[in-house]
Amino acid sequence: MRVEVEQEDDGRWIAEVAVIPGAMAYGSSRQEAVARVEALVLRILADKVEHGEATPQLDQVFSVAV
Repeated sequence: MRVEVEQEDDGRWIAEVAVIPGAMAYGSSRQEAVARVEALVLRILADKVEHGEATPQLDQVFSVAV
């Protein structure tokens, strides 16, 4: 998944994964913002899996042997 990062006018960094609604996080550094959004995406996807929702993003992460 692509993480988009930019610096706000106030100096904070914002990272977003556009294909995951709500996956946006701020940090005081670029690295912190990226780490926070990556952790957030994992929590969002885990919640979807636990509730039986479709997670097409995981098709790129897991493959199930037949």
